[in-house]
Amino acid sequence: MTQINSCTPSTTFTGTDCISPSRPDASMPEFTFPAFGPLPIPMTNDYLFRALLQRNNKVLKGLVCSLLHLAPEQLHSAEITNPIELGASVTDKTFILDIKILLNDQTVLNLEMQVINQHNWVERSLSYLCRDFDSLQSGESYQAIRPVLQIGILNFTLFPEQPEFYATYQFLNVKNHSLYSDKLRISVLNLTQIELATKEDKSCQIDAWANLFKATTWEELTMLAQNNEYIKEAADTIFRLCQDERVRAECRAREDHYRTQLGIQQMMDRQAAALEQRNAEIQSRNAEIEAQAAEIQSRNAEIEAQAAEIQSQNAEIDKLKAWIKAHGYDPTDI
Repeated sequence: MTQINSCTPSTTFTGTDCISPSRPDASMPEFTFPAFGPLPIPMTNDYLFRALLQRNNKVLKGLVCSLLHLAPEQLHSAEITNPIELGASVTDKTFILDIKILLNDQTVLNLEMQVINQHNWVERSLSYLCRDFDSLQSGESYQAIRPVLQIGILNFTLFPEQPEFYATYQFLNVKNHSLYSDKLRISVLNLTQIELATKEDKSCQIDAWANLFKATTWEELTMLAQNNEYIKEAADTIFRLCQDERVRAECRAREDHYRTQLGIQQMMDRQAAALEQRNAEIQSRNAEIEAQAAEIQSRNAEIEAQAAEIQSQNAEIDKLKAWIKAHGYDPTDI
């Protein structure tokens, strides 16, 4: 992978470059994880996600190859450059959410699992992308800047008006759509829109990985692992990680964090909805007041018109009285 282009899906993609689903054979060991029952930790847990990719490099490579439409032989190395000590106690301030991965010692991939919609993903992903892109050392030329990819695995729909399973964004000319540079790219994998996976997505097994992250039972993992050696590796590793009490404790801490964040987000959403309703009521009341004011203004205009008409009539009467008096008659006698 000497250029980011080798990681970029082609518009004429045929699916031949992606990891193909592997059928079980004699060389594949038997499953070591339970055949049934609920998963002890949700697969969307960001600590478990990081622990899985950090513990098993084969799983990391398998996921990356699917997301980047690469054949396994194209990805020689995938190194997490910001690892954490698995099982060590972390806090919200010390836990590193995004995973920075160096691919083939040349391309930087920033990967993150995001469960709760904090309504800042667009800005957040751009921040990750730009931060990793601005990596020149003293004395290096601009040509030495490494290609940077940012992929967010989201458990919500980023753009509800345009739902999509796997979307990719690049810097393009707004007139003719020509590519400005292939060194920057952002992708979004939407775990809530798996049914929108395209033929291309399925050819690269991206939908299988999404189903893995959405799985809640060992039965689902067993079914997914039957035809994909990388997902089988992932399921085995997840089982082993779940046996580690320290890892389970940190995963539970993250779940508590999610619940707290979700509660805060729901409260903010309720407050925002209440404020929006209040604003709508105020706007409706203002509209009523404006309508009443317009009606009053209209009535005042009618009164003014009537007063002007009366004044005009009085003026005519005064003229008539003056004419009568001028001709020797007393207006009161008439």
